[in-house]
Amino acid sequence: MTLSIDDVSVQPRIAEPGEGISLEELALAARNHAMPLEALRYDVTPPGLHYVLNHYDIPYVDGDTWRLEIHGCVETPISLDLETLQDLPRHTVRVTMECAGNGRAYLSPRPVSQPWLTGAVGTSDWTGVRLADLLEDAGVTPEAVDLAFSGADHGVERGVEDDYRRGLSLSDATVPDVLVAYEMNGHPLPPQHGYPVRLVVPGWYGMAHVKWLCDIEVLDAPFHGFQNAVSYRLRTDPDQPGTPVTRIEPRALLVPPGFPDFMSRTRVVQVGEQVLEGRAWSGWGEVTRVEVTDDGTTWWDAEVEPSSSPHGWQRFTARWSARPGEHRLRVRAHDSSGRSQPMTPVWSRGGFANNAEDPLRVIVRD
Repeated sequence: MTLSIDDVSVQPRIAEPGEGISLEELALAARNHAMPLEALRYDVTPPGLHYVLNHYDIPYVDGDTWRLEIHGCVETPISLDLETLQDLPRHTVRVTMECAGNGRAYLSPRPVSQPWLTGAVGTSDWTGVRLADLLEDAGVTPEAVDLAFSGADHGVERGVEDDYRRGLSLSDATVPDVLVAYEMNGHPLPPQHGYPVRLVVPGWYGMAHVKWLCDIEVLDAPFHGFQNAVSYRLRTDPDQPGTPVTRIEPRALLVPPGFPDFMSRTRVVQVGEQVLEGRAWSGWGEVTRVEVTDDGTTWWDAEVEPSSSPHGWQRFTARWSARPGEHRLRVRAHDSSGRSQPMTPVWSRGGFANNAEDPLRVIVRD
């Protein structure tokens, strides 16, 4: 039975004090995976290293029979097969994509869900057709307000059975670089990344990039589906309506220096001058500054390189005089909109948009 949002009674569960990761959370972590932080060295993340988050099963979609339907408040409904879509003008956009739950496992108390640390991110070259061009061909009518995007994945979340569906306003959906994408880094999309077609919405957290896209409905009213109206909202109290999760908050991450301890991932480096490197990004604008500290008190500026794309991460480097002993390396990003990484997390019940800087434990040996 399909339930409506009015039937939802189960709020996201918050872990009890001292409660460890459950087998259910471990199963989620096994199905989904983070990008190893050493992969920050790549300008473009290899597909097998790019983070993956799937709400439900990875559906089997036959590219030969797949179709994309565009309907609703349009003059001419459109039904496209994959070959026809690929014959339309191609565009490639480099986009850094991050899960909205990145950093959730560091929150206290911990929201019980996919237990991300900081690796739920990756950058790819996505190729496809501009959504704005498809909507122009369909002829959006004046009463159009929102678009609802449906994937082929289906499941139950907090009592609601549905396909995965997300909505965007017409203005957000028709900016030039929003793509209906069929290639990742020059190759057909891997199944876990949405084959044959997915939505790519530069600057937005990953929940907006609907995978296995099969249906676009143009609406004359705001979309109130579960993934917009109930999930992916910032709230501290279950009775609050919350504010929607949208664009990616600024974040910087270091490539872990030296070599790791197997279990703790504590880094070991030699004494002396070290060159640190990493990546920084924001969905609100260019990263203008990255700061580094090894004691939480004295900060110095890294050198930030321009991005190869308006929507891609930026490389930064910094010199560090490594002294013998144990240190906590931290980095924080500032963007052109005036946003920056906080020192402490901003808590929400869903564990969303936690961009607090994360200390990296390093032992310097002489």
